[in-house]
Amino acid sequence: MLWRGTFGGFARGMASCCVALAVGSGSAMAADLVELFTSQGCSACPPADKVLARLAKDPDTVALTFAVDYWDYLGWRDTYAKPEFTRRQREYAKARFDHAVFTPQVVLNGRDAVIGSREDEIRASLDVMRDNGETPDLAITTRISNDRIVVTLPPRDYDGEASVWIAGYLPPKTVDIASGENRDLAVTYVNVVDRMQVVGLWSGEAMTLELPLADVAPEGTAGLAVIVQAKKDGLPGPIIGATRLALQGGSGS
Repeated sequence: MLWRGTFGGFARGMASCCVALAVGSGSAMAADLVELFTSQGCSACPPADKVLARLAKDPDTVALTFAVDYWDYLGWRDTYAKPEFTRRQREYAKARFDHAVFTPQVVLNGRDAVIGSREDEIRASLDVMRDNGETPDLAITTRISNDRIVVTLPPRDYDGEASVWIAGYLPPKTVDIASGENRDLAVTYVNVVDRMQVVGLWSGEAMTLELPLADVAPEGTAGLAVIVQAKKDGLPGPIIGATRLALQGGSGS
């Protein structure tokens, strides 16, 4: 199946932006997905932000930072937080039936939740998933062609429907926090997701998506993550496939 076109959530306000060029085409890859839900207003979060930065260096891991907004009332408004990221975390909690929403929290492959600063537990949980065959195994291919990103999904026996997400993330940046629980701290954030949107639905067939790069990667984007995620009663389920594509002009880990 071939999808072409633009998607409104990405297209708004992008017409005047300069688009970074891809460093190179991504090879077929099925990586672990690590999602850190963090906040600049959370005193327990800086150690987890450092853990995420270390995990992001692993070529077999897509490590993303999602800034949530529910600690903004403590005296510092998170400069990256968006309500849709808080919603994603809450939906994960509903899908797990534990309703546990906190920071720093890491969600691993859409399945398990771990305290984000506990690196040993994160790595151990990923090892268990690999042993149990619960890691993403759909090899997604990404490339840039004529100012478009081309995403190819191979066919696979799959009984269900999955969402295809594209997430744009920012280059590493150190933020000087002037108030709140982390007053006077300078915290470095890596792979902060700036925008994330469903761009297709996959149900096991071979699929190619072609999207204008300007719509998904405005100026300042360090890289793109492509995520294929099972639906679970309308909530986010296990990750079927994840990969990333670094863009020139950012250090996209």
